[in-house]
Amino acid sequence: MAAPERHLAARDLATNDVSVRDVNGRDVGVLLTGVGKRYDIVSAFAQHATVVAADPNPLAPARYAADHRCAVPRIDDPAYVPALEQLCAEHSVRAVVPLTDLDIEVLAHARARGRLPAFVPDPEIARATFDKYEAHLLLERLGLPSPPTALPGERVERFPVMVKPRQGSGARSIHRADDAHAAEFFVNYVREPVMVQWLMDGPEFSIDTLSDLRGRCLNAIPRTMIESRGGESIKGKVIADGELVDLGRRVVEALGVRGPCTVQVFRDKEIGIGITDVNTRFGGAFPAPMYAALPGRTFPELIVRMARGEELEPHVGQFRAGITFTRYFWQLELDEQLRPTARDIVDPPGPPRPR
Repeated sequence: MAAPERHLAARDLATNDVSVRDVNGRDVGVLLTGVGKRYDIVSAFAQHATVVAADPNPLAPARYAADHRCAVPRIDDPAYVPALEQLCAEHSVRAVVPLTDLDIEVLAHARARGRLPAFVPDPEIARATFDKYEAHLLLERLGLPSPPTALPGERVERFPVMVKPRQGSGARSIHRADDAHAAEFFVNYVREPVMVQWLMDGPEFSIDTLSDLRGRCLNAIPRTMIESRGGESIKGKVIADGELVDLGRRVVEALGVRGPCTVQVFRDKEIGIGITDVNTRFGGAFPAPMYAALPGRTFPELIVRMARGEELEPHVGQFRAGITFTRYFWQLELDEQLRPTARDIVDPPGPPRPR
């Protein structure tokens, strides 16, 4: 299938200076799973490689930024990994990159068995980071800062706290509790396993990182959280903060992360920095590290180069700070056969006019 026409704004996020062939001259494909609405990520990869988008929903908009869009079985279906293996063989895929949390552990097991070239951590790390309480325990064992956290029924040293699902995402079902009575109420109210965590009273940051296949951090780019909706940052600013850069590097190298990872932290006025989440995938504010990266060093470019067999040198802390991003919605029109019509409501805007 021919690649669809892509939004100009997405094209502007990347350059076209990366060959899509490996060291043996073969075409390189990248398989992105659970693409959903992450059109920004899929279109950025499509500048540098043949992209296969796997998502069972035919209306998932990010499927239409790929060269090939494929429906696959559910993640919990035994046929899921074999279906991905077939796609890898058909499209010369040398990198499998998940865009959601849901299949990271499945891909980690498949990687460990030599079945998929997945850019994911080892299975035990994938499992621990998917459970926020297990992630807290893991961070403590590694000597990394995590705010005081307890399970329901355990002693809580102070209030207020946050009652949050252990496997939540998108800021779903997170509630502030100012005393023990409120905490007990929300523990019973949320219909899934929860934990109780110190409410971090200070600014929130995210650190977007990329690691190579040996677990070395290639770069760590911190950003502020000016505004978020549903747990996803829609406004933020890339900042030069050496403490956060170093923390991002320490976290992913201690965990042995492969590929992208986003570390979420707060600076609390009492306890200082605390890590509240580690997502071993691209973060919600993917454009931030794209805009901040130096030429030839965007995360999709680096992943494609690793898929080609290149050995990359770490360049931690080398990025453009001061870049602010603000995000918006767009849409696609599909015909009766769910094919893009290439018809837009308005033409994509050009460069801002000087005032």
